[in-house]
Amino acid sequence: MVIPFFVVVRVDRITMGHGAGGSLTLQLVKNHVLKALGGSPFEVPLEALDDAAVVDGIVLKSDSHTVKPLFFPGGDIGRLAVSGTVNDIAVIGAEPVALAAGMVLEEGLPLLDFERILESMRATCLEAGVWIVTGDTKVVEKGSLGGMIINTSGIGRRGEALEHNLKVVRRFRPDFRARWLLDSNLKPGDKIIVSGTMGDHGVALLSFREGYGFGYELKSDVAPINRLTGMLLAEVGGIVAMKDPTRGGLATSLNEWAEKSGVGILIREEAIPIREGVRAACEMLGLDPLEIGNEGKAVIGVVPEKAEEVLEALRSHPQGREAQIIGEATSRFEGVIVETQVGGRRPLPPPLGDPIPRIC
Repeated sequence: MVIPFFVVVRVDRITMGHGAGGSLTLQLVKNHVLKALGGSPFEVPLEALDDAAVVDGIVLKSDSHTVKPLFFPGGDIGRLAVSGTVNDIAVIGAEPVALAAGMVLEEGLPLLDFERILESMRATCLEAGVWIVTGDTKVVEKGSLGGMIINTSGIGRRGEALEHNLKVVRRFRPDFRARWLLDSNLKPGDKIIVSGTMGDHGVALLSFREGYGFGYELKSDVAPINRLTGMLLAEVGGIVAMKDPTRGGLATSLNEWAEKSGVGILIREEAIPIREGVRAACEMLGLDPLEIGNEGKAVIGVVPEKAEEVLEALRSHPQGREAQIIGEATSRFEGVIVETQVGGRRPLPPPLGDPIPRIC
C-alpha cells in the first residue's frame, strides 16, 4: 500500500497560500469557515464542499475573481468570472440559468477597459446561454486591488439531461442514489476522463504576466463548458461525478474526489494530455502541470461500461477533441497515485498552495 504524504501547516495569519485552492485553502475552510457557518439543513450544504450547493432543488454558486493582469491571452477577468460560475453549476449536473455580478472597481481604471470587460462578459453569457440579471458596483481608492475584482453568483436548475444521465448510471449501478454529480459519488472501477489539456490557463497567464519567452504560443483555455457537459448528460449518460480543475489543478480535484468518495485513484502519466508549450514551460520553471489551474476543462468520473462512449462524444465536440481516459478509481490504496512513464509510481498529494498566484 502506498500512503500519500500530506502537509499540515499551522499559521496565525492569512497568507496568499490560503487563497490558492490547495491544502492551505482546505485547512482554512474546514477549521474556520465551516466551524462558523456550517450546519445548514439543505440537500447539498456548505460542508459538502462541492462545486455548488443545492437549496430546495435550486443550485447556487458564488465566486470572486481577482486576476493579474485583467487581460491575458485567450481571455480577461470578465470572461473568467462568467465562465467560472457557469462551470461550477454545470459540473454538479445542473443547467445554469442566471447570474448576479458584483464589481469592485479601483479608482483610475480606464473606462475603455471597463467597457471591454463588460462586453466580454456579455459575449460569454451569450455563449453559455445565461443572463446577468442583478448586481452591485463599488469603487475603492487607487492602489487597493490592481484594477478590479468581480464576484459572480449564479443559479441553476435540474433538467432532463441530468435525469437521463442518472437513469443510465442506475442501469449499471442499481444502488446509486445520489441526485447530483457529487465529489462523493465515485466507486472502485469508475473511469477518470479529462476533457482536454491540463495547465493551459495558469501557464499562459504566468508567461504573459512575467514576460517569459518559451518559444510557444500559450493561450488560456477559459470558456464556459455547460454546453459540453449538457451534451454528455443528455446524449450519453453514465457520469457519476464532474469537476472543473481550477485552483490547484488536476491534483486538487482528484484528491478531493479520493477523500470524499473514500477511494484511491490511479492515473497514468502518459495518458494525461499536456500541450508541449505548457510542458516545456513547467520543466523550465520547476512546476508540475498537474497542480496548475485550468478554466475551460472538466474532469469526469464515469461508470466503466460507458467510458469509451463518453470519450467518443467528448472528442466529437470542439471543446473535447483532446479528451483522454487517464485512470480509474480503486480500492487497492488511498489517495492519488501517478503511474509514471517509466513504470514507477508516485503519490500526487494536493498542492500546499498555488505556484502561480492571482490567476482566477
